[in-house]
Amino acid sequence: MWLYLAVLLGLYYLLRWYQERQVVSHLQDKFVFITGCDSGFGNQLARQLDLRGLRVLAGCLTEQGAEQLRNQTSDRLQTVILDVTKTESIAAATEWVKECVGDRGLWGLVNNAGIFHSHGYAEWIKIETYRDTLRVNLIGVIEVTLSMLPLVRKAQGRIVNVSSILGRIAFFGAVYSCSKYGVEAFSDILRRELQHFGVKVSMVEPGYFRTAMTDWQKFSEIMKQIWKETPAHIKETYGQKFFDAYHDLMKQGLLSCSTNLNLVTDCMEHALTSVHPRTRYSAGWDAQFFFVPLSYLPTSLADYILTRSWPKPAQAV
Repeated sequence: MWLYLAVLLGLYYLLRWYQERQVVSHLQDKFVFITGCDSGFGNQLARQLDLRGLRVLAGCLTEQGAEQLRNQTSDRLQTVILDVTKTESIAAATEWVKECVGDRGLWGLVNNAGIFHSHGYAEWIKIETYRDTLRVNLIGVIEVTLSMLPLVRKAQGRIVNVSSILGRIAFFGAVYSCSKYGVEAFSDILRRELQHFGVKVSMVEPGYFRTAMTDWQKFSEIMKQIWKETPAHIKETYGQKFFDAYHDLMKQGLLSCSTNLNLVTDCMEHALTSVHPRTRYSAGWDAQFFFVPLSYLPTSLADYILTRSWPKPAQAV
């Protein structure tokens, strides 16, 4: 019996391997719009797809970021200034994309733009920070997608939403995790609603990677500023020793981030170019072999594993 199961499992993975190796034809005629191309995953993906011959339309927050990207790529790549928190900016970018793609429609939409402002415990963070993060990481994804959707549907194309392993199992970064859980839910709904239109929706869930978002020097400065501005009664609850220990814990985690961004952008590229893209891509060894398996454990056991090395607050019971 076990032999039959092993054979069936082997055949399943062999079939999946074969299907995933099939590539979409005429990639040089496909347009892909990517948000958040100033740096990080978006910048890397834009350059990667440009090298492969796709027609990349890159959304950048700043003109400086757009100019730097154009200087690193071919004349095929075009840029537009996009602020995903502003409806008028999204509308203008959509009209620009519509003019670029013409009757062919938009083959790929990659929602990559995001911010991380959860530098501490949930009650240390101001409510304005919660709103700002959700406005970029979740509402921005939704609004850009709904605005571009008719163009993607016309091409029977792909939507790739960048989530996070913190959208699979949340253990720090309260509002960031909330935003990524929202992206996961929105993506699941889209995938099911758009299946009859030939549109395929994928999520990429990166683990720990070194980008501008996880730069330790900047992260540390913001974290200390947030602690400084935390109300006195909350600081007394946790204590300075707790903050120092938690600060060191974050340092250990962020300094161990992977520098190989291709582990993420290769997943994005596969979602855009494979005939049979996956629904979810767990990017990074930590995501695949620690966090994803951890998410399937009983909650109490996962809680113990995740928090066993955390410091205790001054007023812990």
